[in-house]
Amino acid sequence: MPPSLPRVPVGPSVQGPSRRLLLTGVLAAASAAVAGCSADGAESSSGGSKRLRIGYFAFPSGDLIVKNRKLLEKALPDYTIDWIKFDSGAGVNQAFLGKSLDIAALGSSPFARGLSGASPIPYKAAFILDVAGENEALVARRDTGVSDVAGLKGRTVATPFASTSHYSLLAALERAGLKASDVELVDLQPQAILAAWQRGDIDAAYVWLPTLDELRATGTQLTSSKEIGAGGKPTLDLAVVSEELIARDPRVIDIWRKVEADALRRLKSDPDGSVRAIAAELGISGADAKAQLSQGVFLTPDEVASADWLGSDGRPGRLVSYLTATGRFLAGQKQIDAAPSEDVVSKALYLEGLPDVLK
Repeated sequence: MPPSLPRVPVGPSVQGPSRRLLLTGVLAAASAAVAGCSADGAESSSGGSKRLRIGYFAFPSGDLIVKNRKLLEKALPDYTIDWIKFDSGAGVNQAFLGKSLDIAALGSSPFARGLSGASPIPYKAAFILDVAGENEALVARRDTGVSDVAGLKGRTVATPFASTSHYSLLAALERAGLKASDVELVDLQPQAILAAWQRGDIDAAYVWLPTLDELRATGTQLTSSKEIGAGGKPTLDLAVVSEELIARDPRVIDIWRKVEADALRRLKSDPDGSVRAIAAELGISGADAKAQLSQGVFLTPDEVASADWLGSDGRPGRLVSYLTATGRFLAGQKQIDAAPSEDVVSKALYLEGLPDVLK
């Protein structure tokens, strides 16, 4: 994606919880599940069985290629790799607070949220998985007759709170001249959104793939994260690492970033193989996997470590300003008490070894 179209991070909650914090029972269960791995993570630092706990989303990206092709397992044969699935960034944030994760995918909005407050979550952004495009969007049920964002006034709109979609929804409402209070915002995870949609309990939803495609079948798309990003409020999926892992074994982080960079290259050099890997991980057809991949924006490793995005060792990139702007927007929307400063955001990027470790 050309640098002229930056993507700003996003997506917290409306007085509440995330991507991707009103925590539902499902999120609580997910946190409990990963909490069970925390003891193993501690053992890995004491010379016992080495274990790496990685949080991921069932969302088309190079991360799923790394998982499906077991690239990390091959690169770290002395480690047991635990892949833990999450439905949203709220669950990821809770797991990091519980010291139940070492590495995880996380939307830019919940990351900005995690950096806010007097006790920010002890993690750092170390990679960019993808930039939101048409793979996150706002869709209204066709039978409502709503054809634009302004038409949502007085309607019930669902999104996972504290997520990139939530952030983009708030931005879309603001651009249409609406306040969050002009609609009834409902905090639902993707599968719950689909169920509520089918029952007719909600009028519209802002969500990501694959749920998004199911809504499009009977809905009207009002805007997308690609459009919101072009308007100055981009969102993206980051990969974050715990400060504990940084202190304990930075070599593992370098190897992990290297295989993630390899996956980004495979998306371009081996599109058919990438489609097969994504289809297998998501349990969908190759045609659907190809269509979903085409809606995202995937940077090259060089772009990830460029001044336009994450940056390089000692030189933070524009991601700092994107995340800072996201935090300010969220604070303005009363989603967080105060936005993290640019200095706090800058220190929350793990840039050691970049760009060389991606080669």
